[in-house]
Amino acid sequence: MNKPITVLLIICISLFATKLSAQEFEVKGKIIDNTTKTPLESATVYLESIKDTTLITYTISDKNGVFELATRTKLKEVNLFVTFNGFQTYKKKISLNKSVLQLPAINMEPASNELDAVQLVAIRAPITVKKDTLEFNADSFKARPDATVEDLIKKLPGVEIDSEGKITVNGQEVNKILVNGKPFFGNDPNIAIKNLTKEIVDKIQVTSTKSESEEFTGKKGTSEEKTINIELKEDQNKGFFGRATVSGGTDERYAVSGIGNYFNDKQRISVLASKNNINSSGFSFDEIYDMMGNTGGGVSWSGNGSFSVGGLNFGGGQGITTSSNAGISFVDEYEDKTEIIADYFFSRADSENESRVERENILPDGSFFTNSTSTSTNLNDSHRATAELQFEIDSTFKVVVAPSYRFTEGDNFSSRSEESLDDEGTLLNRGDSENRTESERRNFGSDIDVIKKFGSKGAYLSMNLTNTIINNTSDNFLNTTNEIFGATPSTETRDQLTDIDAKENSISADIEYRIPLKEKLFLDLNYRFANRRERNDKQVFDFDNITNQYDDFNETLSSDLKVNFQTHLPRIGVNYESEKLYLSFNTGLLFSELKNEEFIQNTSVTSNFTDVNVNTYMRYRIKQGMSVSLNYNTNTQAPSAQQLQPVANVSNPLNITVGNPNLNREFNHRLYANFNNYDFKSKSGFFVWLSATFTNDKIVPLSITDENRIRTTTYTNVDGVIRTNGGVSYSKTIKRDSSSVRFRVGLYNNYNKEFNFSNGVKFSTKRNALTPSVRMTYNYREVLEIEPNYSVSLNSTQYSLDNLNNETFQNHNVGLRTTTFWPKNIVFGNDLRYTYQSNVAPGFKRGALFWNMSLGVKILKDKGTIKLTAYDLLDQNINTRRSVTADFIQDSQSTVLQRYFMLGFTYKINKVGGKKGGMKFM
Repeated sequence: MNKPITVLLIICISLFATKLSAQEFEVKGKIIDNTTKTPLESATVYLESIKDTTLITYTISDKNGVFELATRTKLKEVNLFVTFNGFQTYKKKISLNKSVLQLPAINMEPASNELDAVQLVAIRAPITVKKDTLEFNADSFKARPDATVEDLIKKLPGVEIDSEGKITVNGQEVNKILVNGKPFFGNDPNIAIKNLTKEIVDKIQVTSTKSESEEFTGKKGTSEEKTINIELKEDQNKGFFGRATVSGGTDERYAVSGIGNYFNDKQRISVLASKNNINSSGFSFDEIYDMMGNTGGGVSWSGNGSFSVGGLNFGGGQGITTSSNAGISFVDEYEDKTEIIADYFFSRADSENESRVERENILPDGSFFTNSTSTSTNLNDSHRATAELQFEIDSTFKVVVAPSYRFTEGDNFSSRSEESLDDEGTLLNRGDSENRTESERRNFGSDIDVIKKFGSKGAYLSMNLTNTIINNTSDNFLNTTNEIFGATPSTETRDQLTDIDAKENSISADIEYRIPLKEKLFLDLNYRFANRRERNDKQVFDFDNITNQYDDFNETLSSDLKVNFQTHLPRIGVNYESEKLYLSFNTGLLFSELKNEEFIQNTSVTSNFTDVNVNTYMRYRIKQGMSVSLNYNTNTQAPSAQQLQPVANVSNPLNITVGNPNLNREFNHRLYANFNNYDFKSKSGFFVWLSATFTNDKIVPLSITDENRIRTTTYTNVDGVIRTNGGVSYSKTIKRDSSSVRFRVGLYNNYNKEFNFSNGVKFSTKRNALTPSVRMTYNYREVLEIEPNYSVSLNSTQYSLDNLNNETFQNHNVGLRTTTFWPKNIVFGNDLRYTYQSNVAPGFKRGALFWNMSLGVKILKDKGTIKLTAYDLLDQNINTRRSVTADFIQDSQSTVLQRYFMLGFTYKINKVGGKKGGMKFM
């Protein structure tokens, strides 16, 4: 079934490519500073239609001032523009009467008066290069009138948004979205791009993500992630806009939500609220795919329906979730350069789930099988308040204080039945358990930055203090029955209360002093202190049938553990920072002490380590749009209190876990390299990357399974663990007048080599996943959009144990999205996804076709929208997954949201700059 679909996708790509093919014109030339007679690098060159100033194509001049424009168009005459910061805009009408047009040298005159400045504002280039920042003029990229910022970003060169909402720029992930330079409901990328409309946006700026210290001091950043800043138009930066939605459907499905924003120059107040039972956060109200459960996205989401807003989880996960949330965000900047950013979020997730699991457990001398069914209900409330206060004392001195507080409480219940069988199907044991937990968690954090610059050559002193205080309390009621069959059958029951009081206090302090040695060369002196203290008091009480209370203290299963992990890291580094080349080498000695004391079991272990710490980074800009970078660093990871706690966790009577107080810290070597190249002439991008982590003293489970197939697991350290991943991708955009096609092909690979223990026997597991993919977007006149995609994951697992068979399987994913914006005021969307898993156990469904459909009609002068949505139209949604680990192969299936129909109404409120209807908000 996969081959015909794949062939269909290839045919579609070929047809669209053929349709777009036309005679190609090339315009070539060279740009020169008329005063110095030197070439101008990174000047913007673009063509516009004479009739309606529609952008046809654009490019950037190279280091020699040379440019090449390639375009497909039916137009015979166009306007040529050249812009460069500080120079007058060059404009000339040219005739496309040759397939290759060679222009004489273009001499740019410096901007010298107020009239030139007005001209620079009036004529905006589609793209501008400002050092490490790419700036896109929003009006140069055409989209439908009601398009969101997400629709705009998808049209920018080198920018991709995948099916899970992850944004990448030339292959590098975007981890922060700002609006007017400030966070918009935290740093989550999706709230802003899915809820702000294109028509209010002035420009989109893309730059490398920097820390507060790097931003203020001008130090080059080493982050491989990107930040997008959305600058609003000045006349759109005052007023109120928002929307409210009410929807109801079959099977008692519903969704209500509202979001509003008040802007007053640098001040912004935003509020939102939502409630639904369709596994949605309520804020993914894109005109096509909103209110479709986990397909629409929400703020951020995964394939199983989970999502989060600013670090808070909403709905999703396994099962069906009813979620409620509300929040308020405040941003302001005062005349004394003091900035305040504050927000509060409340979320509630009420979920229920049923699951079935079949697992093959791998042993050195064979295997056995476990089958289990479980049900769960979970009710979790979360409150989070954060703030950031920035005080710019003067141009050389800045203080940033960022406190945060989070309170979470939960009431969770689960029941589970599990049985184990040998390879001949003989029943070995059976266990039943009920588990209810009432918990509270308080988390207070603070982050303080103090930065002082000295002189004009780059010297500075920066200090950072971070503190986290966590208090976690819970009462767990456990009732289990465990039956052992065979020659000596037995039955064991437990009725216990486990009272846990866990505290953690972590503090870290960094101080860095930069000394300029000569131009572009710096000496960095750094010292870091970190201390993590944990206290985990676990008291277990058996139920006393005489007193009818949980008052029989179980000393064997109880523990009172204190863990202290302290590190000192003095470092010295040399940094070279130029426009093209950035080199950084930092090294030091990491002194660490891991100490744990157990007061009930009366044990104490102290370990000391001295490790060489290295952090090197190189980035070289070969030319505009092309660069290569390389990073190598080392770090350590301490074991958690649960991994150290030397008492048994018997919540699952067939799988018991015991900590190991003698664990060492993990030591990691990480290597990362990438190469990216975006060619503005051909509108094509190429990106390749590789990441590898090598770990010694890796903490891994060590399991012993007795003759009754009851597993007891503890932890130990092993060397030689390898985890690598890498990929290569190529993307290209072909544009012809009013239509365009953009396609992307990629090849990704993950390889892991791990070591585990089964019945005391050490063995290795090598897992590899190779995933080729292809994706295309075809747009015709902003009234039709077609997005086919296909990927297949080729998975293989090899074991070093002779008695184990190697495992291979494939996961196929085919998707097709279509959207039409015709006739006027009607939007019709379809989202089809076919998934197929080649190797799951009998009784589990391997493939399913998932189809969502929606029809929207705009009314009330576009202020209102009526929408009919069909979720899982064919009623085939499944949640079957195969998992392969070092010591088991598992197939599982759980509750999913199934077919429903929903009718909704959305109303928009718009009042901006004193004029109603001036802005739309999705």
